[in-house]
This record gives sequence, structure tokens and C-alpha cells, in this order.
Amino acid sequence: MEITFLGTGVAIPQKGRVQSGVMVRLEEKPLLIDCGSGVLSRFPDAGILHTNVDTVLLSHLHLDHVADLIPLVKANWLRGKTDMRIYGPDGTEDWFSTVLGAYEYILDGVNVDVIELSPGKEFTPEGFDCEITCAAAAHSVPTLAYRVTAEDGEFVYSGDTEPCRDVMDLAVETDLLIHECSFPAGTKVTNHTTPVTLAEMLEEYNMEIGSICLTHFYPEMRGHEREAVHRLKGYGDGEIILAEDLMRLEL
Repeated sequence: MEITFLGTGVAIPQKGRVQSGVMVRLEEKPLLIDCGSGVLSRFPDAGILHTNVDTVLLSHLHLDHVADLIPLVKANWLRGKTDMRIYGPDGTEDWFSTVLGAYEYILDGVNVDVIELSPGKEFTPEGFDCEITCAAAAHSVPTLAYRVTAEDGEFVYSGDTEPCRDVMDLAVETDLLIHECSFPAGTKVTNHTTPVTLAEMLEEYNMEIGSICLTHFYPEMRGHEREAVHRLKGYGDGEIILAEDLMRLEL
């Protein structure tokens, strides 16, 4: 299993970071998790052929996680790839049909299946040899964290969230926890995570976990990344990793 971080930033533009997107290769088949602005442009640099991507998981519907999804559908359509499956939280079907409905010239030419998920759902996407479980994250809109389990490893992707019990339960004994860390220690914030609030939750759980990879950095985190690593050191059996655009991890 290979994980490529296509975008590790947020809605505010930053040099070197586009918005949220993670590509997972499962036996050479790509699974895209979130598709924020700038993610599609990272495909060539990551060696990903966009027409090979036909399955997308959405954590939630904020623009910095979905803005490049319609452009991906169009790019595939222009090259004759018309089918896609999109999984997401409550509201995904209405959002997608509304946005795509503004482009009638694409609407009639594509076959997109939107599957809405509820927390606790377990499923295997068509064409994949893996199991995916979702849990409710703590954000300002319905948001899902995902656990992807395959023969060669498993990881959890938190989406946007405050540190919360449901996501921690999902991450027990996983090889890798990909968790947002939007702001530095000392920032008072809801709906998002700081190194201190994540450390407090991990300490409360005292759970077995592998490596922890931090992502979804606001500009305020610049210069504070190493502080985050130091604060979280020792809470996983593996490394504390700072995600960068186009960084690859293997499980």
C-alpha cells in the first residue's frame, strides 16, 4: 500500500501546499481521498493518470476538500472515462447533483454513482480488495473519518476534526494515523486540532498505534512544525511525520 499526499494545506493559499487530497495505491489501483483545489494539478507530478481514478472518498463537503472533484470528472470525460463512484457523508448526493447540474454539457455524458455513508458503515468499494470503515469526526458539518484495511496494512484518515473519541476508537491498533493538525499549540480553536489537543486525547486513550502523520496545516503552523513533532513524540510506536505535498509513505 502506497500513500501519496497530493495536498496538505487548507483554503488559504500557501507556497508548496495545495488543498486536501490523499491518493492511496492498493495493488496498483488508485483510491482518492478528498479532492480540494490544486489536487488535480498534482496528478502528473505524482505519476498518476487521472483516467485511472474512478473511486473517491470525501470526508466532508467544504470547498478545500471537494473543489477539484468536478474538474476531475470533466478531465476524465474529455478522455472518454465517464464512470465514477463517490462516497461521502450525508448531503453528498444533493451537493454533487447541484454543482454538476450547472454544466449540462457534462451532465448527460457521465455516469457518476454517489453513495452516502453513515458513521459505523463498513464497505468494500467495487474493484478493491480492502475494507473501509467510517466514523463521525467532530467538525462544523457532517464529516467522516475513514479506516482503510488491506492485506498489506491499514491506516486512518481523520478528515477535519477536533480530536474526538470516535476517531480514536477507529484508530486503535492501526499502522498509521493521518490526523489533521491545523494550528499550533496555544491556539484556541474549535472544529480543528492542535498538537496539544491531539496529545491530550492520545494520552487519555493510551492506545496502541503505529506512526502518526500530521497534515492540513494553516499558515499559522509555519515555523511550529517541529514543536508539534516534539509534543507528540512517544504517543505512537512509530514516527511522528509532517506531511508535505507529493510525499509518499509505504505500509
